[in-house]
Amino acid sequence: MIDLQPVKGTRDFFPDEMRLRNWLFEVWRNVSEQAGFEEYDTCVLEHEELYVRKTGDEISKQLYSFEDKGGRRLSLRPEMTPSLARLVLQQEKSLSFPIKWFSMPQCFRYERMTKGRRREHFQWNADIIGQHEVVAEAEILMLLISACESMGLSTNDFRVFINDRRILNAILSQINVPQVLHSEVMVIMDKRDKIPPEALSKMLEEMRMTTKQVGQLNEYLSKSDLEELRENLKNTEGIEELQHLMKLMETAGYKNYLQFDISIVRGLSYYTGAVFEVNSPEKQHRAICGGGRYDSLLSTYGGETVPAVGFGFGDVVVLDVLKELERFPELPRKLDYTIIPFANEQIGTALKIAAELRLQGSTVDCNFSMKKMKKMMQQAHESGAAKAILLFPDELSDDKVVIRDMQLHEQKPVRITDLFSSAE
Repeated sequence: MIDLQPVKGTRDFFPDEMRLRNWLFEVWRNVSEQAGFEEYDTCVLEHEELYVRKTGDEISKQLYSFEDKGGRRLSLRPEMTPSLARLVLQQEKSLSFPIKWFSMPQCFRYERMTKGRRREHFQWNADIIGQHEVVAEAEILMLLISACESMGLSTNDFRVFINDRRILNAILSQINVPQVLHSEVMVIMDKRDKIPPEALSKMLEEMRMTTKQVGQLNEYLSKSDLEELRENLKNTEGIEELQHLMKLMETAGYKNYLQFDISIVRGLSYYTGAVFEVNSPEKQHRAICGGGRYDSLLSTYGGETVPAVGFGFGDVVVLDVLKELERFPELPRKLDYTIIPFANEQIGTALKIAAELRLQGSTVDCNFSMKKMKKMMQQAHESGAAKAILLFPDELSDDKVVIRDMQLHEQKPVRITDLFSSAE
């Protein structure tokens, strides 16, 4: 017997689930276009080398990779940002920077599954390429906040927890951790909310940090005030940039959504500046969204250093959150008409009526089950149709049909020609 279940970690989408997915995609697309972003896409297959980096990123170990018949090492994309970098490098000379692009790809990662984590997911990505100033971060943050608001979420439901990788680099430099270890230490620090402190300290020491340095790092990470950090660090560039960004967001009216959180690291090594995650105020879920500034990514693929800011916003966690908060929208199937013939010789007439109505923009289904009247009316109700067109023999002999309003439970005969004119 063939296994009828989806591959472990993947999902099927039945029609009611597709309506929910399409609603979410519509929210993402609408807020992106309203903010001046343009949509793009890439092939789900990429060269494996696009994702394999030497910095200890977990993503390099979670690839669905294979060798094709031509001997090429390929991978299903685990994230979109490297593909975006590839596109920008292709057209770099002809692009007018800054550019604002978004996409909604399906991504694949072979990883251990937990709540909110699957081996495939859809992810809304939005990026601004070519803008040095923190106004890019402000626009990106406003975009994702707008999306959350469009889903019915408010300041009671989520926060944007924000930090800056330069603050963390300044801390590591101040406690004399060699620069070559910073990226790998960041990957470990990203696990801070996921593993016990003792295990985290052990991993850091295995990364050649001393016990004293680990203790000093934990002391810095216990600070929750930017000004206090500013007084204790020699390099305050990251703090100043972050304070400027938060001031911009306050002026724009989004102050209540932002919260400084020094524990936000983001595991991907290519982040160079501000990093952020969206979560509930108590951080009771996995992050709904995460992103930041990644000015050095394009240069790792042989291009020039081009400033970039972006985020990835997955569908799995946010749908879990909306379900838990009972914020799912009502998404019934939408049909203007369902046409019900009662004999085989009426099928051609039903198809002709359907074709005419569809040409005029109506959504029309036909029920050719030839079941008993009561059963077909029940199916018409379940279909979500606003009206049923009943092909009774007596009315058809007079070029009429019976229109039944499925909400009012009222019906009346209508000439077929009048039916088309009323649908215009």
